Amino acid sequence: MNLVGIDVSKGKSTVVALRPMGEVALPPTEYLHTEIELEKLAYTILALGEDTRVVMEATGRYHEPVATALHEYGIYVCVLNSILIHQSGGGSIRKVKPDKKDAIKIAKYGLDNWVNLREYTPVDALRQQLKLFSRQYNLYMKNSVALSKNLISLTDKVFPGVNELFSSHEKADGHRKWVDFIETFWHCDCISLVSEKAFIERYRKWCKRKGYNFSVAKAVDLYTSSCGNTVTLSKNDTTKRLITTAAKQLTSFNCQLASFRNEMISIAGQLPEFDTVLNMFGVGEISAVNLIAEIGDVRRFPNRNSLVGFAGVDPCVDQSGKHFSKSNPTTKRGSAILRKTLFQVISTYVKRSPVEEPIYQFICKKRADGKPYYVCTTAAANKFLRIYYARVKECLNDNLF
Repeated sequence: MNLVGIDVSKGKSTVVALRPMGEVALPPTEYLHTEIELEKLAYTILALGEDTRVVMEATGRYHEPVATALHEYGIYVCVLNSILIHQSGGGSIRKVKPDKKDAIKIAKYGLDNWVNLREYTPVDALRQQLKLFSRQYNLYMKNSVALSKNLISLTDKVFPGVNELFSSHEKADGHRKWVDFIETFWHCDCISLVSEKAFIERYRKWCKRKGYNFSVAKAVDLYTSSCGNTVTLSKNDTTKRLITTAAKQLTSFNCQLASFRNEMISIAGQLPEFDTVLNMFGVGEISAVNLIAEIGDVRRFPNRNSLVGFAGVDPCVDQSGKHFSKSNPTTKRGSAILRKTLFQVISTYVKRSPVEEPIYQFICKKRADGKPYYVCTTAAANKFLRIYYARVKECLNDNLF
């Protein structure tokens, strides 16, 4: 029995192999993350014998090339959550963290939990690509929201409330009418200092050039709203640069978001479970993509409880002696994006009140029991994941035949 512990870091890994009773089969050695070095590492591990397993921590993008390379050589690889290793203590109370000590700590944990080590399965290229697009989309979405708030804050100084004068939805390419409008008419004086007739004609030409619907009533409304405003930034080149730059940045991010959105949906559409997830109540195209991207293949979870724990919507347990807490927060482990998506889905149940849906009936039952709103929605997210697990697993298993 040989347990290889690998402490993965950026560009290199520290490797050590232990046998029962603390016997060292391979002293701590560093290997670079190059093709030649990883091949050398694989042959070194294979030379230890058949009864050999490799354990490493999940370190985001750093562990994946190492785990995948060793898996391709037929080596039994297990990737663990770093929390498990940290909580094990490693048999020492000293606060030291060199790479060699970490590799030994990982190896000791693997020996102690040999029978519970689950083999690593590399994520297929399509699911990996979908997750990358999903993460980038959510990052750009955060930036887009920040830029939108910034532009509204700036326009309140030159044309108060201009964003509220437009109700048009975002175009497929990411353009928003009010953002394009403020990029051209960046100050209320750009409108109020000309006649109403002149502005209406200019607005008509602008709508035609930008591909928006023209309405005389809307043009009059815009003109009226531009008159008599109290502004804090005067109409000059500096103000123009501030407003137009902010508007262009927001448009650029929104266009990139639209591109990511279309690409994500296209990739997700190639996965067998996409239609199944999309047909679940409260799930739209973006939330379906986020759920599939963050959860991955549900068959990697041995049961529904594992998926719930992965999402971090399971309650903590706080018990010691005679003390037993009746109010426990959720663990909040795992993906924050997944939890956010789950609560967005559950909020749809709350808003639309679909009486025939089991999850909504579950929420109503919890409310009738006097449970707080957050407790109800968390329990509903837990139940949704269990239903998701059953339906998607059945769908994937059916596609095997």
